[in-house]
Amino acid sequence: MKSRQSLSKSQVKEELLTEQSVGLLKELHLLTSDGQLNADARRKLKQVNHLYQLISPAIQDLAERFESFDIVDVGAGKAYLGFIIYEIALKNLGRGHIFSIESRPDLMIKGKEIAERLSFSRMEFVTSSIDSAPLPERVHLVTALHACDTATDDALIAGVNKASDYIVAVPCCQAEVAQLLKSQKESDLTELWRHGIHRREFGSHLSNVIRSLVLETFGYSVTVTELVGWEHSLKNELILAKRVQRENKLAKQKLDSILDRVGVRPKIVRVLCDGLKN
Repeated sequence: MKSRQSLSKSQVKEELLTEQSVGLLKELHLLTSDGQLNADARRKLKQVNHLYQLISPAIQDLAERFESFDIVDVGAGKAYLGFIIYEIALKNLGRGHIFSIESRPDLMIKGKEIAERLSFSRMEFVTSSIDSAPLPERVHLVTALHACDTATDDALIAGVNKASDYIVAVPCCQAEVAQLLKSQKESDLTELWRHGIHRREFGSHLSNVIRSLVLETFGYSVTVTELVGWEHSLKNELILAKRVQRENKLAKQKLDSILDRVGVRPKIVRVLCDGLKN
């Protein structure tokens, strides 16, 4: 008996992108062996497919400007995004490399096995934290889909340090700033985060505001939007950054002003911005 949450074959087909194969999705266990798509897998597929659509203009731009280019996927997990990028874009281009970075070795071993079966020869799987990963000398695109807490910061730091042309992040579990807010001396301003639920929500929002301003400080043009509908994921904020200049001193001034008011200096600021002059 089929699950009530599974889709018909025609409904499954509607979820697929052009040039996206049923075979790959079965390999990734997003589709069952008989081609079914349950509700949880559908949410994941919708997120990853929509993210691919949003970053595909960046991949096209890189393909037009560079003979070869390197993509680094941070906190790759099961490497859904990397496999989809490879199948739809890089396979036909015949160039471009993807480095999937993940700290769980079992996931990287599995990803490598799938890539070998599919002859996705320009995918590499690295078991490491991002701050100690052996990255290419030149990185053109950094992606981080739901890298938890400061792992998102590590991805942004790596992108900035490598002067990556594009940085794309969907942050998750932003706990660091909320914890820093908790230690602030009581004032009228701390009423914004005195209650735990407000501290988590305000801390999450503040984390992404700070991240965006840090990226702008280092010359990125930043767009912040939602990834998919909130019914599919509560961690839904998408940061898209394109490097357009070397620095932005006005953004640095705005960042410093906000940091002085709220009294926090999260990891991304401590690593990238401490010591910079306005």
